[in-house]
Amino acid sequence: MDALCPSPPGPSRPQRNYERIGERTGTSFCQTLIHLLKGNIGTGLLGLPLAVKNAGLVLGPISLFCMGVIAVHCMKVLVKCSHHLSAKVSRPSLTYGEAVQYGMENVSWLRRHSQWGKHTVNLFLIITQLGFCCVYFVFLSDNIKQVVEAANATTFNCHMNYTNQTQVLVPSFDSRLYMLCFLPAFVLLVFTPNLKYLAPLSLVANLVMTASLVLIYFYSLMNIPYPITLPKVGRAKDYPLFFGTAIFAFEGIGVVLPLENKMQKPQTFIPVLYLGMGIVTFLYISLGTIGYMCFGEHIGGSITLNLPNCWTYQAVKLLYCFGIFITFALQFYVPAEILIPPVVARVSARWETPVDLLLRTVLVIFTCALAILIPELDLVISLVGSVSSSFLALIFPPILQILAFHTEGLSPLVTMKNVVISLIGFVGFLTGTYIAIEQIIARNGQKHEETFSTYMVQ
Repeated sequence: MDALCPSPPGPSRPQRNYERIGERTGTSFCQTLIHLLKGNIGTGLLGLPLAVKNAGLVLGPISLFCMGVIAVHCMKVLVKCSHHLSAKVSRPSLTYGEAVQYGMENVSWLRRHSQWGKHTVNLFLIITQLGFCCVYFVFLSDNIKQVVEAANATTFNCHMNYTNQTQVLVPSFDSRLYMLCFLPAFVLLVFTPNLKYLAPLSLVANLVMTASLVLIYFYSLMNIPYPITLPKVGRAKDYPLFFGTAIFAFEGIGVVLPLENKMQKPQTFIPVLYLGMGIVTFLYISLGTIGYMCFGEHIGGSITLNLPNCWTYQAVKLLYCFGIFITFALQFYVPAEILIPPVVARVSARWETPVDLLLRTVLVIFTCALAILIPELDLVISLVGSVSSSFLALIFPPILQILAFHTEGLSPLVTMKNVVISLIGFVGFLTGTYIAIEQIIARNGQKHEETFSTYMVQ
């Protein structure tokens, strides 16, 4: 989130009184904790039951815990490097991209290319945030489509049906047409000139998403079938899909430095990080495991797609969709603020607003087009996680620590640890991206064959 929290000029970190935007003091411990939780809990959480299925009932939770430990460690490393480099260059704070830039300047043979470090981080931030927007298009279309198709049969009876899935009784049009229907609404949403106008709606969205998660937890816990005969370890070829989905969920590293930079007492950020990410990791492991135990082999790309056909849980889907719709503007803000201002600066004042709105429209259409090309929720999540989140969350922070403390010297053990973490991220990137693309091609081919067969029969 470099665009959200650019580093303000001023005295060095030890001297600076942390005054924020509009002369307000920084955020408190609790406020930062809430922001950290909000930055890490979204659609990725709802896809974790399928991730556990891909890894196995035992291996999945263990892997989630290990990934959580590594992700939190990388967040701490990023904060530590930011502190070290900001003191070196006499800056009050640094963004993620700036930290990588100054880290590269710390190494003589990389100094002349340091700007590329910042640009690379910004590129992956843009890819990640636009990837989130694509996921939101697919999530909304799948869930709204299911609600519409089951509307005629929706009852007040919330007992689990035989297949553990919402019964589809009235087929409607393709989910990609739903995405096109949502497109004008998303375009109008991103025309909002300032995010403060969305603050009340964002608060409501947070509340309804929290209530929805509580109901999902309740239903999943109350409907676990016994005995549990699910495989303890999944198939090896599905594990890269687990990696992509899990790292997509854990990819909250983009909000770490902005939150730390805006704290009233930044020295208390590490306890906030440990507490917040501990809660997040617990939620991830518990919902992923309970959701898989409840719905078994029928689990969908989002656990909401498995909820029963009754008014209570249809309302849960609609409420969560509302929350995701509002969150779209927040996720879109980051790439828009990185990409649009340099272009607008090149035009005359009278054309600034039209060009700004045009570019926002083009970006939203671009994300919608990508979602239409890959209308598979689970595979989109895994692909975005493997391609971009792996770099931001696992690969860049260890490399940054090696660069930042290059002159001070790192112990061989720390260097080896950083190399191992980066290699894990890189292997996950390669295998996760390959398997996700392979599955996307296979599913599209299967759909085309089914469509052709239906046409021939008619």
